[in-house]
Amino acid sequence: MKRIMGIDYGDARTGIAISDLLCSIVGSTTVIHSRRPEKTLAEIVKLVQEHEVGEIVMGLPKNMDGTEGPRAELCRAFAGQVQEATGLNVTLWDERRTTVEAHNILSEHNYHGKKRKNTVDAVAAGLILEGYLNFRKR
Repeated sequence: MKRIMGIDYGDARTGIAISDLLCSIVGSTTVIHSRRPEKTLAEIVKLVQEHEVGEIVMGLPKNMDGTEGPRAELCRAFAGQVQEATGLNVTLWDERRTTVEAHNILSEHNYHGKKRKNTVDAVAAGLILEGYLNFRKR
């Protein structure tokens, strides 16, 4: 069985979460620090190969009313690049409130300042992946 990767794509930081081998829980998380989409893409390809990922789910930022803005367009375009570079299907997942939820989780665990800034995207990716894994179980 191959793992599933969750991606929270951002301008400066992209959160990555990878499931365990059973695809039942989030196994590991990391953050790619880069403002260059081509560098982020290369890192994702490397992680896909290292962790034997067979499927990718990527957060799609929608407005609270369900509409899509410029940020969603960027994510759709990047998802296409990820799909092309990895040869894997990329499922877009509604990520409304994941970043807010990630900040709440980090506040509860006393993560503040730079420590929080460097962790929030990995937590958001974990929440995207967790939501998708729960959906698959149903």
